[in-house]
Amino acid sequence: MTFVILPKGIPVIKRVLDIIISFLALIVLSPLFLIISIIVVIQYGPPIVFKQNRPGYQGQIFTILKFRTMHNRTDEHGNLLPDAQRLTKFGRFLRATSLDELPELINVLKGEMSIVGPRPLLVEYLDRYSPHQFRRHEVLPGITGWAQIHGRNAITWQEKFDLDVWYVDNWSIWLDLKTILLTIVKVLRREGISQPGHETAEPFFGNPPETGDPLPSEHQPKA
Repeated sequence: MTFVILPKGIPVIKRVLDIIISFLALIVLSPLFLIISIIVVIQYGPPIVFKQNRPGYQGQIFTILKFRTMHNRTDEHGNLLPDAQRLTKFGRFLRATSLDELPELINVLKGEMSIVGPRPLLVEYLDRYSPHQFRRHEVLPGITGWAQIHGRNAITWQEKFDLDVWYVDNWSIWLDLKTILLTIVKVLRREGISQPGHETAEPFFGNPPETGDPLPSEHQPKA
């Protein structure tokens, strides 16, 4: 397991805050980790944690950690069933409360993620971003982010990316603290969990013609 104390280009105060919060959270929430782990094993069997490669800071690939929320059931041809058929009630609960994201605190402690930042998406999306949208990788990806508290999965991909880049250009420690507090409110209200017809959000297939540019300044959110 590789730990990076201070990733190059990341503000020292942000990294210090990440280390303190993630370390304390892992200790305080350890009983909850144990309870969820036991239920996951009972419902799905091992492994407890879902691992997947995701692009992080500057597009560098890392392995994200999450609690499993789905069975690995397959059809008669050996292909995984659709997510909707593999996602259980307990899995939906974990996603609705964002408890499936708790293992990402380890990613934060290792220096691969931050508490606040653009969400780490799929590797295959890298080639589909416009240059403007790729700027979301100028900071560490986060467990929560500016886009998550402004609609999460209920807004369009273009809106999410514009919010991510706005965060990159307007970062401050106070903006991070505000985002953390608003995230708690959003999680308790269970807002923006999914798009209609999807368990979370529809895939990002790329930008339609003449899109991918930022929203006009009057449409950007206020910090």
